[in-house]
Amino acid sequence: MTADLRIDGDRLLRRIEELATIGPIDGGGSCRLALTDEDREGRDLVVTWMRDLGLDVTVDGIGNVVATRPGRTDGPPVMTGSHIDTVRTGGRYDGNLGVLAGLEVLETLSEHGIETEHPFAVAFFTDEEGARFPPDMLGSLVYVGGMGLEDALDITGIDGAEVGAELDRIGYRGPAPCPGPAPRAFVELHVEQGPVLEAEGTTIGAVTGVQGISWTGYTVTGQSNHAGTTPMHLRHDAGYAAARIATHVREVAECMGDRQVATVGRLELHPDLVNVVAGSAELTVDLRNTDETLLRAAEADVAAFVAGLAADEGVEVEATTLARFEPVEFDDRVVAAVAATAERLGHSVARMPSGAGHDAQMLARVCPTGMVFVPSRDGISHNPAEHTDPADLVAGADVLLQVLLHLDACDLDAGDPDGEGDAR
Repeated sequence: MTADLRIDGDRLLRRIEELATIGPIDGGGSCRLALTDEDREGRDLVVTWMRDLGLDVTVDGIGNVVATRPGRTDGPPVMTGSHIDTVRTGGRYDGNLGVLAGLEVLETLSEHGIETEHPFAVAFFTDEEGARFPPDMLGSLVYVGGMGLEDALDITGIDGAEVGAELDRIGYRGPAPCPGPAPRAFVELHVEQGPVLEAEGTTIGAVTGVQGISWTGYTVTGQSNHAGTTPMHLRHDAGYAAARIATHVREVAECMGDRQVATVGRLELHPDLVNVVAGSAELTVDLRNTDETLLRAAEADVAAFVAGLAADEGVEVEATTLARFEPVEFDDRVVAAVAATAERLGHSVARMPSGAGHDAQMLARVCPTGMVFVPSRDGISHNPAEHTDPADLVAGADVLLQVLLHLDACDLDAGDPDGEGDAR
């Protein structure tokens, strides 16, 4: 009975550890910015594992990698996956868990001689983090047709490199077309990257959706001048303006309540000298909310504040949209299947939204989609201290396996609102 099938937890943990050794940083984390040499090395390792299992591996024009195991019938696969690129101060689980657990699902099926009705696939998508090339979820956005391939290839990163040239350099600009074929369904396993599950003592999160994301880059141009001889009322201080923007976005989030979060994650001053009024500043503002109307209100508030500040301080401010995604609601049938499966396997479960962006929110545009969360210790992520207990990692992978088998067996066209369809 496939209902009793479980993944090999030790093998999953070994692969997570091995991938983490590529691009190592102090504290046990990893740095594999998208399309760097370290990213190429990580890709090569995962692709080797895929090919060792006899999977059909394809690479598309934006570098997304999809490995497929055939089913009894042809057609769209039941797909899982995530990403293996990291931020500069990344941990070892963010993204990697979803890819390697998906690989473990396919290997478990093969080990036990399980023939599925539909093909099963595991994917890793390019530049999910957006840390080198904006926007985040770039590869999955192109995969579903949300951005044209040529536009994506022309994107310039924070280091001046271009996506297309870097794909060519590392050998991952593949021949498969973009957009890619829509899966039958998509489920992504991921660490929560927040404190909720751990605080509530819950093992599995059945993710209901992903909050909207708004990234804006601001370039403030003032006048560089002597810090000692320039009277305060005659200054055009780009550093002051940047600081006011940073404090205001925090105030917006506090006034709007728990749904709204706001972050200034990058701030650079020029000439960056102790005794010189800053002549220019560059900063980013990250606004997120589960409600599109509220997110728009936060954006409008910040934009109005910036315009007034520029006039008052006598500086020029140029705003650039780096990323903008509306909130996403996942398919009720997939959310129900995750919750029911977790309970059947004896795990505590909570339905919850995701505060972080994920490739699954892009796949939700083209197929029934959902996510499985497992706890993050102290809610820490994008940090070498990121940690999830091994038992929780294995529990999440077991839930993923059973949910994918359920989606293979149920009639998605007819619907299965209770998530209780035949899992064979």
